[in-house]
Amino acid sequence: MGSGKTTTLYAALQELNTGEYHILTVEDPVEYRLDGIVQIQVHPAIDFGFAQALRHILRHDPDVILIGEVRDGETAKIAVESALTDHLVFSTLHTNSAAQTVARLVEIGIQPYLVNATLAGVLAQRLVRRNCQHCKVAEQPTSEIRGAFGVSDTEAFWHGSGCEECSGTGVSGRVAVYELLEMSSELRKLVHDGAGHDQLEARAVEEGMVPLNVQALALARTGVISLGEAFRARLD
Repeated sequence: MGSGKTTTLYAALQELNTGEYHILTVEDPVEYRLDGIVQIQVHPAIDFGFAQALRHILRHDPDVILIGEVRDGETAKIAVESALTDHLVFSTLHTNSAAQTVARLVEIGIQPYLVNATLAGVLAQRLVRRNCQHCKVAEQPTSEIRGAFGVSDTEAFWHGSGCEECSGTGVSGRVAVYELLEMSSELRKLVHDGAGHDQLEARAVEEGMVPLNVQALALARTGVISLGEAFRARLD
């Protein structure tokens, strides 16, 4: 919760919302209304959940589908079937990293060959609080925090001390940190062979994926966020 995933998904839909594509969403709840897009609210109390709604909207032959959240194997199966039939599908899944999402799909019942046939990529993200640039001062991170990122005791970091501009909070706005795993032939082979998320992540990094923790540290080194904030948002 609170990772900015809905905003990211809506931004992706808006990029596609040119009038060329028929776009439908199934959400719980519908958080923003988007012009030109048909948005459907699920109602589990009357047995109209994600799976039931998806079966309904597929009859309308959409080009792009947003599934607010994959919560069970049934919803995941319909999402995969939709992708197999030439629909572009966006969704969210609660996991701790991009690589864990790939493994999680298999755990909830999607066969590895179906994951390989349908999954294009996974974006894992969290929101971090920006330092207030009006009251930024030197930070004194604990040895635990420095150790978690492998930074020396002499490297400088900054945090907001609190001022009138930030109402004494030391922070001003938020920014996303993320990691993007793009499926490749090598990653698909690992999925086929039953590899765990650690192996998938290691291979993705070899192929150029920048881990979320590394991006968070880069923001801390430039003073955009504090090292403590990077530590709070890191993926374990």
